[in-house]
Amino acid sequence: MQLVLSEDQELIAKTAADFVAEKSPLARVRALRDAADATGFSRALWKEMAELGWVGIPFPESAGGAGLGLADLAVVLEALGRTLAPEPFLSTVLLGGRALAKGGSAEQQAAWLPRVVAGDAILTVAHQEPRARYDLRRVATRAERAGAGWRLRGEKVQVLDGHVADALVVPARTAGAEADAAGITLFLVRRGAPGLELVPQTRIDHRNASLLRLDGVLVGAGDVVGEVDAGGDLLERVVDDATAGLCAEMLGGMTRAFELTVEHLKGRVQFGVPIGSFQALKHRAANCFMEIELARSCVLAATRALDEGDADARRLVSLAKARCSDGFVLVGNEGVQMFGGVGMTDEYDIGFYLKRARAAELTFGDAAFHRDRWARLASY
Repeated sequence: MQLVLSEDQELIAKTAADFVAEKSPLARVRALRDAADATGFSRALWKEMAELGWVGIPFPESAGGAGLGLADLAVVLEALGRTLAPEPFLSTVLLGGRALAKGGSAEQQAAWLPRVVAGDAILTVAHQEPRARYDLRRVATRAERAGAGWRLRGEKVQVLDGHVADALVVPARTAGAEADAAGITLFLVRRGAPGLELVPQTRIDHRNASLLRLDGVLVGAGDVVGEVDAGGDLLERVVDDATAGLCAEMLGGMTRAFELTVEHLKGRVQFGVPIGSFQALKHRAANCFMEIELARSCVLAATRALDEGDADARRLVSLAKARCSDGFVLVGNEGVQMFGGVGMTDEYDIGFYLKRARAAELTFGDAAFHRDRWARLASY
């Protein structure tokens, strides 16, 4: 496995970097926050990204996509992560879209994937439950037979972009007890379904999520994604893909946060010299740089392993998430520290990266969870 970008990936990365620098500076995120924007991202910019082909990168050509892999999408996500662009790649492409691409019926794929690729539909997966603590198999939401269909009852939390999703993939228990590994089924629930309630919330990183309540929501037999009682394996594969994509975004965020910090160390003068000349700060900056480069290798390995169906792919995803969680938080903390008192003010951008690091760290499992998962998968 070569941990370097191919020529095509380098071209995608250059195009993405130029586009993001022009169309999506961090000032845009600040403006969305200050306006308390209800959507949380730009639909026009999302459509533009779709027209560039980015949204369709991991989807088959039959759906209008490019038929490429996560390693190709990762270079776009890294560029977006540099400016904390909030467009719904994670929810729509890596969660909802991948769930349908991997397990959806031909009818579901035909109805939704071309719209996703065109930037006309927003999807997500409502997988997280209260008290589940990152355990995808701990599902209390129930689905009971109702004629030819199903009736769903339960609650989900931290549903990414749930407030604007046209449809949500909802895991529910169709057999067994709450903590059983088997007996989970995925259902496609459309926006506006009777009994579906979405309560918008704003996270610490200023991105939007939703609290989802299902009070007797009826879905048809054709709304089952994958197989009845066997949705747990599909859900884990989808979340692993999404975790690797999030790691790529985190890599871009920590890289840019470090660049901002180094610029400050070179420009801030104290005692007649740039503070970057102080040995203690050099050591701290060097430590951040090493963590970023370690994270970069882990992200490259994880995305390539997933694309190749490598037997170690799940372990490499956990390795990447553990390294990126620790690395991004470290770089964010050190950045605020080395900016000094002004780093705590809203006038400077470094605080946005620290907040994003904290939120991303807890998405799909924190570093401790993934170190433990890595050990379990390695039979330690």
